[in-house]
Amino acid sequence: MKNTIAIAAIAGIASAAAAQNVTLNIVASQTLVNSNTTSMITLSVYGSADFGTHVAGGGFSLSAAGGAGVIGAMDGTAEAWGGIGENDIGDGGDGNYTGIVFGQLIAPPFFPPAPESDFSAGETLLVTFTVQIIAGSSGVIDWSTAIAPVGGGVILNIFDAGDGSLTDVFSATFGSTGAVTVVPAPSAMALLGLGGLVAGRRRR
Repeated sequence: MKNTIAIAAIAGIASAAAAQNVTLNIVASQTLVNSNTTSMITLSVYGSADFGTHVAGGGFSLSAAGGAGVIGAMDGTAEAWGGIGENDIGDGGDGNYTGIVFGQLIAPPFFPPAPESDFSAGETLLVTFTVQIIAGSSGVIDWSTAIAPVGGGVILNIFDAGDGSLTDVFSATFGSTGAVTVVPAPSAMALLGLGGLVAGRRRR
């Protein structure tokens, strides 16, 4: 995250936010997973703030409850606009992710903020995680975001296109996916086969 803030600070002096807040929300590609047929899902993390216009950079980790024996390898990738400051700290195991940092170069008018980092109309996509589901596993996993172990606790660095200011935010409202349920449900073909077997027995 130190790399991120160094990159973003080219546009101006970053200041610490007091009463200003940021929010991180996680959206899972599936909330009910059949571990017999699905080997991979994605977690998309979105960010927004109650001030400013763009995310200049930031970083966070993921914490998982219930991931042991259900979640295999994970891989995080920052969105293209934040790739210049990306520092992937890596997978922590069992659905936990040690941390990922991202950032962009902002120096108007030569280097304006990427349009994709604009959250003024809602929120912007920051990082996407690919998550391996262990075949035949079952459980309920609840992911939440947390502060990354590097970068001095900065969650997001917010740029304001109106006044050109940059603000470091050290606290956030951490969203959650809620529960992602993994079950080893029979495949559709197995169910069809079972249905045919039952129907055959009834005819006899």
